[in-house]
Amino acid sequence: MEHGISLISTLAAGFAIALVLGFLAERCKVPALVGYLLAGIIIGPATPGFVADVHLASQLSEIGVMLLMFGVGLHFSLKDLLAVKRIAVPGAIVQMGLATALGAVVAHWWGWNWGAGLVFGLSLSCASTVVLLKALETRGLLDSMNGRIAVGWLVVEDLATVLVLVLLPALAGVLGGNASAAAEASGPLWLTICQTLLQVGAFIALMLVAGRRLLPWMLWQVARTGSRELFTLAVIAAAIGIAFGAAKLFSVSFALGAFFAGMVMRESQFSHRAAQESLPLRDAFSVLFFVSVGMLFEPAILLEQPLRVLGVVAIIMLGKSLAAMVLVLGLRYPLNTALTASASLAQIGEFSFILAGLGLALGLLPQEGMSLVLCGALLSIALNPLLFAAVGPLNRWAVAHSALARRLEQRTDPYAELPMSTDRKYLEGQVVLVGYGRVGRRIARALLQQGIPFVVAEQNRELVEQLRSQGLAAVSGNAVEPGVLIQAHIVNAAMLVVASPDAMSARHMVEIARTLNPDIEIVVRTHTDDETELMRQEGIGTIFFGEEELARGMADHVLNRFAPAPNAGAGAGQVAHS
Repeated sequence: MEHGISLISTLAAGFAIALVLGFLAERCKVPALVGYLLAGIIIGPATPGFVADVHLASQLSEIGVMLLMFGVGLHFSLKDLLAVKRIAVPGAIVQMGLATALGAVVAHWWGWNWGAGLVFGLSLSCASTVVLLKALETRGLLDSMNGRIAVGWLVVEDLATVLVLVLLPALAGVLGGNASAAAEASGPLWLTICQTLLQVGAFIALMLVAGRRLLPWMLWQVARTGSRELFTLAVIAAAIGIAFGAAKLFSVSFALGAFFAGMVMRESQFSHRAAQESLPLRDAFSVLFFVSVGMLFEPAILLEQPLRVLGVVAIIMLGKSLAAMVLVLGLRYPLNTALTASASLAQIGEFSFILAGLGLALGLLPQEGMSLVLCGALLSIALNPLLFAAVGPLNRWAVAHSALARRLEQRTDPYAELPMSTDRKYLEGQVVLVGYGRVGRRIARALLQQGIPFVVAEQNRELVEQLRSQGLAAVSGNAVEPGVLIQAHIVNAAMLVVASPDAMSARHMVEIARTLNPDIEIVVRTHTDDETELMRQEGIGTIFFGEEELARGMADHVLNRFAPAPNAGAGAGQVAHS
């Protein structure tokens, strides 16, 4: 009977201890995930007392990864990925190459062969998307430009890691692995590479062509039943089913399969509801992911190989971070973006465990290497939130005390100022439109139709480049900085329209705009009743609250439908007017 309830005991112990330690961690001003990791160590095989089922915990954590990546896909479209491709693709490839080389050199210095060093370095090069998403969601950065860059960077890393996972068995014999394990990957290397690329490409094409039509249609049919339970079941079944099918049929990882399922489902009008319905399960199973990581940790490694542990942590949290920061700065992005990217990559996670486990099975990586990877993952995951918390203060301190940091933060960007050839009508009496998302695009389209000149201020530099190629006036940068609004010629503008969703930033923009142009008219978008009421009390300008405007539009439609005809009597007209 005891063996028959291993799933229940693992869930009960994992959730209960994670709750207690997560609560204590939060009370001590430490991120809750540190408590979840400690809970895994307590119920793991390396500590006395109750030992949970490691195999079951690992599978449950995989479900958490799938659901979390599915949620990311619901909020991260292919357009978002393409929007940051100029920094995410070269950044991810070069950073992974540098981190792999650094890990391989250190491992060779320890006396390992180059094959073991290669697997070890690759395991240290790929950051955890789960950890990153938790950090970004906690700080409200997931929908920011820096957040999209970080997520896009890690998506490219995940794609590269999938290719490595398929090619590694074919290369095991060449790298010094077990001949029997390597023999499973029969066939020429070039054929294996082509087969892998075809499989991944076929899956992506299938999801973008067939899935884009099938999944929204399926959600619509389920939603018509009016059953909340069926809708939730449909969302979860789509996420896990597609992830499993992608792994079995196309050799794509569970995480990436679920990610593309979310991206495709985003095309549905029910995407917002799908994200809400799957959120409780995503949160619960993500806790199990961190618990399962803690269960794999061997505390003895800290005493047996303390210098090697420090070396691994240094590679993850210093080597990778510095490489990412230099790359981002080299691509002419500001210091704040470079620091955010550095903090995002200063940890390793799920793909590192998979790579290390495959290297161990192929006879490439020694058991000590697996222990060091797990130790590095645990320590980097625990310390990563502290790095994120330090990004803002470090950026402010550097800008305040270093002339170099000020130049990096306010560096010359070819898209940060309007060209000298800009038509004069865009420089006087124009509308300054901050943000070019879904709301900003609709406003810009209306202005174009009416022939009203406007200048877009947008953080996405690639989007600014695209707008300029279409003949529109646009500047790159965060409109909270006075220089960005100055480049948009706010001094001579007739109106400032803040279409971005960040209310706190909007207040700073309004202060800067009124300082530079006291007569400017202000139009601001808000998301909550509290924000709307506060801004109206402060007299910021004309405030548009989404739900309020939606209700007003629907009410006007209903009232117009039942309004009396023009020839109706005075009494009826008076009643309608009242």
